[in-house]
Amino acid sequence: MKPELPRDQISRLEQLPNIGKAGAADLRLIGIQHPSQLIGRNPYDMYEDLCLATAKRHDPCVYDVFIAAVRYMEGGPALPWWAHTEERKAHLNSKKQ
Repeated sequence: MKPELPRDQISRLEQLPNIGKAGAADLRLIGIQHPSQLIGRNPYDMYEDLCLATAKRHDPCVYDVFIAAVRYMEGGPALPWWAHTEERKAHLNSKKQ
């Protein structure tokens, strides 16, 4: 994982933990140009927006990447994206019931 920068020094999406070129491109596609725009966003809605924008379903790990990015910008620790897999699975399973 990338070295952690203070949040107030992050100016590019690619500086976020778990976000590389492809992830940054996905975020830009859904209208997120700056890391601060992640604050207060719903990562599950972001995933759905990406699927609509590209007219295809993306790998579920994209949920986890979005969760990690939002949580980090909201003050959470810099965790690897897979640390959010159980949260995603529980959330999606609760929606099926």
